[in-house]
Amino acid sequence: MKLIPRTLYGRLVIILVAGMLGAQVATSSIWYDVRHSQVLEIPTRLIASRLADIVRVSASSPENTALLLSNLNTPDFHLTERDAPLPASARLSTQDQATEDLLKNLINEKTGTRTPLRLLNLTLLDQQGQKAGINSLFGSSPVAGQYALELQLPDGRWLQVQAKEDQGWTSLSPADVMLDYFWRIYLVRIIVLVIIALFAVRLAIRPLNQLAQAAQALGNDIRRKPLEVEGPVEVRRAAEAFNLMQQRLLHSLAERTRFLAAVSHDLRSPITRLRLRTEMLDDEQQKQRFRKDLTDMEGLVSTTLEFVSSGEINEARQNIDINALLQSLQADLQDIGEHITLIGRAKHPVSGYARSLKRCVQNLLENAVRYARDVQVIVDEQPEHLVITVRDSGPGIAPEHLTQVLEPFYRLDTSRNSSTGGYGLGLSIAQTVATAHGGTLVLRNRPEDGLDAVLTLKNL
Repeated sequence: MKLIPRTLYGRLVIILVAGMLGAQVATSSIWYDVRHSQVLEIPTRLIASRLADIVRVSASSPENTALLLSNLNTPDFHLTERDAPLPASARLSTQDQATEDLLKNLINEKTGTRTPLRLLNLTLLDQQGQKAGINSLFGSSPVAGQYALELQLPDGRWLQVQAKEDQGWTSLSPADVMLDYFWRIYLVRIIVLVIIALFAVRLAIRPLNQLAQAAQALGNDIRRKPLEVEGPVEVRRAAEAFNLMQQRLLHSLAERTRFLAAVSHDLRSPITRLRLRTEMLDDEQQKQRFRKDLTDMEGLVSTTLEFVSSGEINEARQNIDINALLQSLQADLQDIGEHITLIGRAKHPVSGYARSLKRCVQNLLENAVRYARDVQVIVDEQPEHLVITVRDSGPGIAPEHLTQVLEPFYRLDTSRNSSTGGYGLGLSIAQTVATAHGGTLVLRNRPEDGLDAVLTLKNL
């Protein structure tokens, strides 16, 4: 999905923020409880005050109790005396139980005695007298509480009360209260959470970023310094495994180079003996054939060793003057009669390995002059890259072979020049060196015949 970030950093931030918001939404029922209690608090206190007055009068002046009940009896405050309480009703909800406890505490506090009281039913009504829903709690219109309760008077009789009381006046409308709740509880919390998550996740994945950068840099310089072993236990283990892998790769490359150098040395001895025996032959035609075969064998051995060593950089990285490097190669080829034209100049040096980069460009030039007389070297410096294009006017390469010719020992079935061809390692060496510099080598056919070898290097 496009909405899911591709980085581990983005995904962890989303998980933390989404989890916190989900928990906040799940606990939003607290707002309903707070609003429910706020609506009923003032009506409950008013009713408790009236009931407390009845209990005090009934205790101090029993003869005036009937008169007081008659005066207080209204449609919104209906009072009925009974000899016994009503049968026990269903268990109250948590919110109604809290209202009953508030009534008891207020009456006991005002009368100084413990008065038995039981809340039978409690309903919130809207302005139309209908049961109020959640919309009424969050709306701006006031709601009323309808109470059904009974309490025991001091003389033992029970008083049944049916009361209706509005929530009364409040300094803030419900909409304002809700907006304030949203700003302080949701928005501020989200902002703080996002800031903390961004900082914490960035700090947590920093060792992973360093490990990824080290793995990428290892492809350009296998002799880079080992990765620092720090951070959480899991990252430490990964760093130790990475450093061990680097050491094993270095050991493997060294063993391969030593092996091929030994093979090359051992092959040169019999080749030399064969040369001596060739010179002792009487047949001049046979002697020339042997000389050609031995020269090819010796060239193949030397080129193979050169290809193996091209992937192993044994020199320090330095700033290279590309203009001087190209002019030096131009002069060398012009001394043997080749025509090389330089177009463009590099304004800044390139960080790399001087001998290896020179070998890379030299192979491209030698490959170009092998198949064409006029060769151009075009230098194009861009903000982040330096592009060196070696352009020839030869017959080009079939499209299906453009990537295969970069593989080691790959030669076209029919060479672009029937009298030459090489050993199929020059372009492979050039590509290996380009990769070691963090660059690329791409071959492209030109529409008007010829081939472009495009070497792209990173700028400083």
